[in-house]
Amino acid sequence: MAMGYKWDAGGYDRNASFQRGLATELIRKLGLSGDERVLDVGCGDGLNTSEIIARLPRGSALGIDSSVDMIAFASKSHHLPNLRFEVMDVLDMGYMSEFDVVFSNAALHWVKDHRRMLRKVAACLKPGGRMLLQMGGRGNAAETFKAIGRVTESDTWRGYFTDYESPFGFYSPEEYGPWLKDAGLEATRVELIERDMSQDWPDGFKGWIRTTWLPFTQSVPEGLREEFIDEVAKEYLRMHPLGEDGKVHVTMVRLEVEAEKE
Repeated sequence: MAMGYKWDAGGYDRNASFQRGLATELIRKLGLSGDERVLDVGCGDGLNTSEIIARLPRGSALGIDSSVDMIAFASKSHHLPNLRFEVMDVLDMGYMSEFDVVFSNAALHWVKDHRRMLRKVAACLKPGGRMLLQMGGRGNAAETFKAIGRVTESDTWRGYFTDYESPFGFYSPEEYGPWLKDAGLEATRVELIERDMSQDWPDGFKGWIRTTWLPFTQSVPEGLREEFIDEVAKEYLRMHPLGEDGKVHVTMVRLEVEAEKE
C-alpha cells in the first residue's frame, strides 16, 4: 500500500471483494509445494498472506506493507505459525537472497518507480526464486479516472487539487520486459488482463471509492469527503448507467507478471 495515506483497514476488508477474487486466482497460480519461504508485498489486511501460509505446512510467509494501520489490522487478525507481518515499503527492502517466492496482489500500482522495485525484488529472491505479481496495468479503471477528473476540474473542487500529483504507476508489458531483464529477472509471462468489476449501487460503489481512491478523497477536507464521493459516484453513473443486473460496472485492467531470478 502507499505511504502517506490513512487506510481504513476494516473498510478495505468490507469493500475489497474484487481484489479478493483476483487474489484467490493468483494464489492458485503460485503452485506452492509447501516448503517455500514466501514474501507478500503490499499485504494490506493480511488475508491473502494467511491464505498463502495455509498452503505452506513446512514453509513460512512474511507480509509487508507501508501502512501502519494495515499491518496492525493484519497482525491482530491473523495468528498462524510461521506467519508474521512488518511495516515496510517495498522500495526500502534490504533482504538478500531470503525468499523462494515473492507474491503481490493489487498493490504495486501504488509504486511509480518499478525499475527500482524490481531490483529490490530480485535482491530478496534466492537464486532460482520466482515472483508472481498482479497490479493495475495500463488503462486500469480509465473511466473512473475520467469521472473523477470531471469532478476535480469543477469550480467546487478544483482548489483542492492544484498541487495534486498522481502516485500511481500503471504500466504495460512492453515497458516491463526490459525492466525485468535489467533487474536480473527472466520473464515467464507478462500480460494485461481485462476484468469487469461490479459493485452494488450506491453503497458498494461508494464504499469502493471511499476506501481505495485515497489520493483524491484525502485531498478534500474530511467534512466534505462524503459530498465529494457522492458527486464522483453520480458522475460515473451519468457516464455509465447501471447494468441489467442493477450494479455498477467498471472495466479494470491488471498487469500480471511472472518471472524467475536468473
